[in-house]
Amino acid sequence: MNKARSRHYKDRVDRALASPQLQDALHKFGDAYAVSRANAFAAYDFEALRGGIARIKDEVRDNHQRYLDEFIRNAAAAGATVYLASDAAAANDYIVRLAQRRNAKRVVKSKSMASEETHLNKALEKNGVHALETDLGEWIIQLAGQRPSHMVMPAIHMFKEEVAELFSKETGRAEPPDIEHLVKVAREQLRQGYLAADMGISGANIAIAETGGLVLVTNEGNARLTTTLPKIHVALVGIDKIVPTLADAVDIVRVLPKNATGQAITSYVSWIRGAVPCDDTEKELHIVLLDNGRSQLAGSPSCRDALRCIRCGACANVCPVYQTVGGHVFGHIYIGAIGIILTAFFDGLDQAAELVRACIGCRACVEVCPGKIDLESIILHLREEMGDYEGIGTGKSLVFKNVLRNRKLFHSLLRTASLLQKPLTRGERTIRHLPLFFSSLTEWRTLPAVADQPLRDLWSKLPQPVQQPRYRVAFFGGCLNDFVYPELGENLVTVLNRLDVTVDYPLDQNCCGIPALYSGDRETATELAKQNITALLAGNPDYVVTTCPTCTMSLQRDFGELLGDDPAWRDKAARLAEKTLDVSRFIVEKLDGVNRLKGLADPTGVTYHDSCHLKRGAGVWREPRALLAASGREVNEMAHADRCCGFGGSYSFTSHPNIAKRILGDKVDDIKASGAPCVAMDCPGCLMQIRGGLEKQGVPVRAAHTIELLAEMLD
Repeated sequence: MNKARSRHYKDRVDRALASPQLQDALHKFGDAYAVSRANAFAAYDFEALRGGIARIKDEVRDNHQRYLDEFIRNAAAAGATVYLASDAAAANDYIVRLAQRRNAKRVVKSKSMASEETHLNKALEKNGVHALETDLGEWIIQLAGQRPSHMVMPAIHMFKEEVAELFSKETGRAEPPDIEHLVKVAREQLRQGYLAADMGISGANIAIAETGGLVLVTNEGNARLTTTLPKIHVALVGIDKIVPTLADAVDIVRVLPKNATGQAITSYVSWIRGAVPCDDTEKELHIVLLDNGRSQLAGSPSCRDALRCIRCGACANVCPVYQTVGGHVFGHIYIGAIGIILTAFFDGLDQAAELVRACIGCRACVEVCPGKIDLESIILHLREEMGDYEGIGTGKSLVFKNVLRNRKLFHSLLRTASLLQKPLTRGERTIRHLPLFFSSLTEWRTLPAVADQPLRDLWSKLPQPVQQPRYRVAFFGGCLNDFVYPELGENLVTVLNRLDVTVDYPLDQNCCGIPALYSGDRETATELAKQNITALLAGNPDYVVTTCPTCTMSLQRDFGELLGDDPAWRDKAARLAEKTLDVSRFIVEKLDGVNRLKGLADPTGVTYHDSCHLKRGAGVWREPRALLAASGREVNEMAHADRCCGFGGSYSFTSHPNIAKRILGDKVDDIKASGAPCVAMDCPGCLMQIRGGLEKQGVPVRAAHTIELLAEMLD
């Protein structure tokens, strides 16, 4: 671990958390974006659209050289000079030398994150060329001496009062903090820059192989001035922006503004191809195609899907961590989930080390990605690489390798913990205050105590009076269900027995391995997958059910990925995945539970929290709502029901408890605003987080697992 790097990262996080204005601005934007985006896609099939974009980008990635050659050939034929830059230094060198040859001293720029990536402005200034940013947001942060905090809205972190102060210094007069006025000031100040510029530098959203043309999608019109007024236009474009055809470009233009800002259509779409007349001569067009790690990314089997990105920035717009700390913490040059991945390939794994740990794994980014990129899975892979590169920390490594893999030792320690905690619990099931170094963990939430008896020790005493069972299922409890909430296992038996199902609890089952996998210890996660596959398939159950969505994803997805190259285990992992279901889905789909449990509950109100891995991983969100509503409860939807609660396993305990605390605060506010006396959920981790937050704040709302509420009505 690089302690200096970690300390600097923590300082950035602390500064961001100390700015409630920043969080307020990002939350307001995120809420408005969700509404606008939903309206923009209302008449479209988003899944079909993003499936099309994924196919387009995969085609180029898999036939990379063919389309690169086609673009270069057609662009040159149209009159452009094309230069292929292997890295940032080569791109900057080409542009600087071109400016020197043409005696260019003033440059206007627009729409180029690639130039941020190469630090082009510094290279130009070093060689006596002044670069003027003309995108409003880019100009603001240029005046402020900062870097963008968002790919589409680079100055989203700044307030109008700060901008007015910057503009006042630039104009030499007091500019009022009125947005309309400030836009007018920017327009006046920048106009002379276009007329005086010797060169215009832009990026491009798309490069079309069959025409050799470029596409710029903008809202301010400045890109057109930048690319047309100066007699030299340089386009700095990543090679990942190439698409095969004009029709493919149209498909991307159709999606980009809707997903970026929730606009139905953007204000300007500029199509540029070749050199064009300019006064009495011909305009120069130079296209600098930038690799800078993109070919390396294309060659990574686990990460190459990231090249499907169209740079809409939506992964940041919906990220609860980004909304809490902003882009200057949660990114390097490119921000959000995609920024973590691009940073690793463009700037090196060391630069991305802290960022891969900043992801809470809620999969909100996966849900909105227009390139259908499984961003969370790629980030998890990078964590594994970081684990191999610089280790996961001595403490974690010892626990995972020496304790977690040894089920008997692991469970013995948990039993010991239930005894040692007695002075803290004072006979209650809740820990309200932890001492010494751990006190901060209970300042903002209570924690559940380890149960006196784990579920595995109670299991043989649970009666299961089912005369003619319809199914025999195995229950995978996971650590929290087993050792913290054993009553959920008893509730599950009550409900499933009522629906003519008998339940087995294989005692050799162990932790699902997620803590190790998410920390970068793939070896331990693989060993645990083998242990659990053996335990759960031993009795040949009809199904394997779970009450924890993270465990569900582990059994359904991760075991197969971990053992996919092992012929001795691959088929077993696939068989277990086919048998595994979240218990709500099992009750609805296999047992006709909506009809069989109808009208048994009291008509009290309940709101529902969607656990991240249940909705966006296992695809379950309708089922628990259907069961609660059919049983007789009045379901009152809360705002942002599927926004993360901030638990994230070790995220809320060791890596980022301060961020987890802020995210939990948002969730508690939404629960209170719903007016419901009870909040249901289907994840023991969420239950720990949300119940703890409600208790600590003294909010009189009950937090319960859905299976707990169903069992109550059968008592």
